[in-house]
Amino acid sequence: MLAMIKRNLLLYFRDRSGVFFSLLGALISFVLYLVFLKKNMLTSWHQMPDAKVLLDTWLIGGTLAITSITTTLSSMALMVTDKEKHIVADLELTDAGPTRLFTSYLLSAAVIGALMQLAMFVIMWGGFYLTDGLTLSVTAVLNTLGLMVTSSLLAVVVNAAIVQGIHTVDSLGKLGTIVGTAAGFLVGTYIPIGTLPNFAQGMVKFIPGSYVAALYRQFLMDDKLKTAFSGNVAARNTFDRLMGVRLNWSTLLTQQETYLIMGLIFSGAVILVFGVEWLRLQRRRRVVREQ
Repeated sequence: MLAMIKRNLLLYFRDRSGVFFSLLGALISFVLYLVFLKKNMLTSWHQMPDAKVLLDTWLIGGTLAITSITTTLSSMALMVTDKEKHIVADLELTDAGPTRLFTSYLLSAAVIGALMQLAMFVIMWGGFYLTDGLTLSVTAVLNTLGLMVTSSLLAVVVNAAIVQGIHTVDSLGKLGTIVGTAAGFLVGTYIPIGTLPNFAQGMVKFIPGSYVAALYRQFLMDDKLKTAFSGNVAARNTFDRLMGVRLNWSTLLTQQETYLIMGLIFSGAVILVFGVEWLRLQRRRRVVREQ
């Protein structure tokens, strides 16, 4: 299986244009913020201490969530390509076998998602450090790096549940365009979650990436929010709800509750993905026996 993972990674990173376009959805949110959104948001929150760096970390959190979604989805193009060209049939005859081969595609996508998030994190933090003097604590960086792995695994199994029903690269490309566009809104990067219509705010609760974005923002913004809202719990909660730092159900979710929901989504997606794969293998074996 390690050999298959290595093969998948090499094929992905050799396609430089493909790597760039897989990051495009995240890069668009970054550029839109710099060109259009930053000035308007600073006008709204100018009374807060260090408003620039606070909003910079808010943007980083949302963009990393988008990156985990779009890059893992685009990296699954290899699996779809192998199916379309019937390469999978040959690979399944190797020692890896069908299940381990399928798992190798998922693990490769998770590795790619984590590496692409790391690249975006370095780009954004470096840019904001030079322009706004943004600094992050060691704890914030370590928590962020750990969440990159978690978010990649979550995005992979959720995307795999969708991709299993896609059999052509062209269809996957169209899906990627839709997902890349919608992700920026549904994780609250183009528009803060609290300003969306009630229906859209309800939809956000069903998007795994919105929980990932919330955790990123909590890790990256925590120290700065404590300074900005020192002792003012009500104002802090209002900001958290409006900006998607914590998602609002009946109350604002804690980190533990957010992780629990992500864990439930991950478990459900894993059961669905491997259940569908198991049924596919059983059906194929039955057809072979009948022949």
